[in-house]
Amino acid sequence: MIMTRRHAIGVIGAAAGAALAAPAIAQGRTIRVGALRFTSHAATFIALERGLFDEAGLTVEPVFFEAAQPMAVAIASGDVDYAMTAISGGLVSLAEKGAIKVFGGALSEEKGIPGQAILVSDAAYQAGVTAPGMLDGRRFGMTTAGSSFHYMGSKIAQAEGIGLEFVPLQKVGAIIGALKTGQVDGWTIVPHIASGLVASGEVHRVGEVAEYLPGYQVTTIFGSTVNVADRELTTAYLGAMNAATSIYNSTMIDRAGGEEGVAEMVALLQPYVYPDRTVEEAAPAIIQGTMRLNEGAALNVASVRDQLEWFQSEGLIDSAITLEQLIDTSYVETVGS
Repeated sequence: MIMTRRHAIGVIGAAAGAALAAPAIAQGRTIRVGALRFTSHAATFIALERGLFDEAGLTVEPVFFEAAQPMAVAIASGDVDYAMTAISGGLVSLAEKGAIKVFGGALSEEKGIPGQAILVSDAAYQAGVTAPGMLDGRRFGMTTAGSSFHYMGSKIAQAEGIGLEFVPLQKVGAIIGALKTGQVDGWTIVPHIASGLVASGEVHRVGEVAEYLPGYQVTTIFGSTVNVADRELTTAYLGAMNAATSIYNSTMIDRAGGEEGVAEMVALLQPYVYPDRTVEEAAPAIIQGTMRLNEGAALNVASVRDQLEWFQSEGLIDSAITLEQLIDTSYVETVGS
């Protein structure tokens, strides 16, 4: 079903209702939530700091990761209960085994809002790589095969009719180092990281992922199959997350609280996203990295299907796995089909 403004408003109201009803449902439950130190995970941090998880009767412990794949493994092993990150080949394989379910959307590329950037190293830029189509034969950074970086790079290469050499570097920090030193030539990343790298002069922005993947479901909300089947627990968790998402979008994109509201939000997010910086140092990257989070955790099923089919076409997952094995759409509105 296509998400309309009326649907979005209805979802926000439903989320608020879920958050209010949750304390009687999930009182005293303790869960561990996986996160990356990205602004795209702002809903988790807001729900923690604004007491939204507490109101939902949940005690939440954040667990930080540096890549999507280890997060999926932690969910499957029971070390983490819920998480929010990009779909990876590892996550899909675990879903096929019945260990994981995606049940909501967290972040999508949206026209008119700066999204994930296509970056090149300074060495590549000085050698004439000033557009994505000029990366032919170049080295492209990714965490692991089957990661979102692999997917985005492949889609860009396909659209441009070029070939890329994918270099697995396991962690985002390692890719940043490799890009700065010219060990890899290109990469794609969320805007709060991209803006800082471009400002350093060591990296250059040459395009936008949204130009190649409009509506791309960048990150999803998922959990163990056991937890997702627990409707009381999952409803409580999702209610708090949805309320936090509305706060973030209202503050950072719609600017409902003006510059004062933005400043307060930056101060809230800084310890989670940039713990090694002061609020003043972190503010430009956090503000420039703002992307609208999915209201009501709406899930772009068409984008998820495209990702699943790409994993299969690359031989990264079993060709027999179905979309129904990967996602549970009973909790949220869906976009596309």
